[in-house]
Amino acid sequence: MEFKATLNNLRMSPRKVRLVADAVRRKPVSDAVTILENVNKKASVPVRKLIQSAVANAKNTEGVLPGNLIVEKIYVDGGPTLRRFRPRAFGRAFMIRKRTSRVTVVLSSVSAPTKKKVAAKKKSVKSKTDTSNASKTSPKKVTSTKKKTSSSTKTSK
Repeated sequence: MEFKATLNNLRMSPRKVRLVADAVRRKPVSDAVTILENVNKKASVPVRKLIQSAVANAKNTEGVLPGNLIVEKIYVDGGPTLRRFRPRAFGRAFMIRKRTSRVTVVLSSVSAPTKKKVAAKKKSVKSKTDTSNASKTSPKKVTSTKKKTSSSTKTSK
C-alpha cells in the first residue's frame, strides 16, 4: 500500500531541497526522520514534517505502524517562480528569481506478502520452467532432400 503527502510552494530552491531528499530516499521512516533531525540544512525541517504527515496519513487511513513504512519515492519539482527586479547601472533592471519547490513523498508499507502475491509468484515461476522444458524437447530439424544443381557457364572472348 502506498501513502502520499505533498508540499506545494515551499519557498526554497528545488536544487537545495533535492540534496536533503536524496539523503532519505529508500530508507525506513524512523531512519529518515533521524537523518533529517541531524542534517544541517534549512530544507530538512519541511521535508521531515512532510514525511511525518505521510506517516499520519498511513496511520489514519489504514492503521499501518510507522515501523513498517519506508520512503519509497521522494521527488522535488520546481514550483512557480516569483520574479522581482533590482535596479542596475545605466538605468537597467536586473531580474531576481525567487524559486519555489513542490515536494512529494510516497511511503510504502513493508509487510508479509499476501496470498495473491504468493500465488502470482508461483505461477510466474511455473511458466518459466515450462518454457525451458519446451526448448529441450523441441522436434528434430528436418532437412530438405532437394538436389542442388549447379550450372557453370564458360565465357570465351
